[in-house]
Amino acid sequence: MSTSSVLRRSAAAAAGALYWMGVAHAQTPAIVASHCTSREACLTQAAKLLAPPVRGATSGLARSQDNFYWFGRINMASAVMLTEQKIIPPELVGPIARGVAHAIDEAAKPGFVRPTDVLVTEKIITDFAGPDASLIHTGRSRQDMHPTLTLGQLRVEMLDFADALAQLRQQLLDMAARHAETFVPAYTNGVQAMPISYGQYLLAFADAFGRDGMRLRQAWARVNRSPLGAAVLANSSWPLDRARLAELLGFDGPATNSYDATQINPFDVALEVVNIAGSAALRVGALMQDVHVQYHQTRPWLLLAPGRTYTSSAMPQKANPGIIQNTRALASDVVASVQQVVLREHNVTPGMIDYKYSWTAAQGGTFVKGAQMLRDASDVMASLRVDAQRSLEELESDWTTSMELAETLQREHHVPFRVGHHFASEIVIYAREHKLLPKAFPYGEAVRIYAEAGKLYAVADPKLPLDEATFRRTLSPENMVRTRVGIGGPQPAEVRRMQAEARQALDADRAWIGERRMGLADAEAKLNRAFAGLLTR
Repeated sequence: MSTSSVLRRSAAAAAGALYWMGVAHAQTPAIVASHCTSREACLTQAAKLLAPPVRGATSGLARSQDNFYWFGRINMASAVMLTEQKIIPPELVGPIARGVAHAIDEAAKPGFVRPTDVLVTEKIITDFAGPDASLIHTGRSRQDMHPTLTLGQLRVEMLDFADALAQLRQQLLDMAARHAETFVPAYTNGVQAMPISYGQYLLAFADAFGRDGMRLRQAWARVNRSPLGAAVLANSSWPLDRARLAELLGFDGPATNSYDATQINPFDVALEVVNIAGSAALRVGALMQDVHVQYHQTRPWLLLAPGRTYTSSAMPQKANPGIIQNTRALASDVVASVQQVVLREHNVTPGMIDYKYSWTAAQGGTFVKGAQMLRDASDVMASLRVDAQRSLEELESDWTTSMELAETLQREHHVPFRVGHHFASEIVIYAREHKLLPKAFPYGEAVRIYAEAGKLYAVADPKLPLDEATFRRTLSPENMVRTRVGIGGPQPAEVRRMQAEARQALDADRAWIGERRMGLADAEAKLNRAFAGLLTR
């Protein structure tokens, strides 16, 4: 560097420093000066933004981390790395850092419009610190900056979604504990099939959402890789430390191949993650539909708590389940947003913008809608009131325990299953012809039907081996549920065991979420400390 260049840069640095001092005194408090510098402080700041529910974002924290926020974080990380790599001359480190801080602090001024273009942010910096401050853009491009900030936003939205998913799982587990001995019908092909416990039913959905939690954990390793420093797509001639940039921004490391990092990665990583939200949405829709069909009945066994329905404008008798309908609609919106991502990615050459941001809050809003959907589903389930007597009545109004006749005859009296199945089928046919329910079925007719079945199959002893008390007990839905054996069944003891196991899995998932948030807080504090050191130079 020539002597005249050094003098010019030193003069600019001195002027910038004097100007910075005047501006810094005029800004109270300075945003950058208030940045957290420890994990605990950063976690506390984040918790304040995570606590209140918001609309239009997965959380207040996600809303705060818009493009302009990330321009500031990327500029801070670049300033630190470029200083460490000696790419920024020592005499310009302080002025450039103060220019970066000035741009961040500007956002606190009334009426400030947060730029969505990094070049506008750069102009704020260079207007303050001089043209040399454009060194902050060394080896960078919008092509690597935007994928970096988008992945940073995706991380937060993923964790917010995981929190909402955990909340719904917790609600289902709590309900399962209360309903281990609530007996309800299960349906196959839309027809009442067998009695189960409502606890088993709820745990089935909790387990399914647990698999979505597992998918989120597995996807994190692919999401949390930094494109920053890859420039447009082929790196640059500057010796950038991409690993250091990744560390300062809380990534697990750089996305290695620079072309992949900026052009291919946005295809498959985004698609993988939004499909997790779509997977959850499909099951939320199924769960809500299962609850909703109860409202077709005049006497449902699933009802919403008083005050959670709304009345018709014309029909006084109606109690419309609006929160169920709204949650179902939102689940459909999430599925639709996933299809938007697929369609935007379809048949597009790498390097186009079509596919890169289609899931974001500003476009498809996949996780914004997804997190709200999960919170609303939790609200629906918390509002449910289960009428155990009515569900038992529903079971006893059909022949869902007829299979148990065949199994009992086989298990306790060694009657071939096909003989017992034929016997049970004939009982059901007779009962429906004569409009008989299980409790009212004449035992004498059962004896006759068994004798006929025995003759048909040439059974040695055609006498029904069940006395009347055993016959009645065998047709009891409660008895059928309680006598199930084996892992995963509806019997109360097994439901309680599964509920405890599922709670352990949920606790582990929540610990994982907490660890990821701590990791991001560590990185935030580390970058704030490193950048603060530049401001004093």
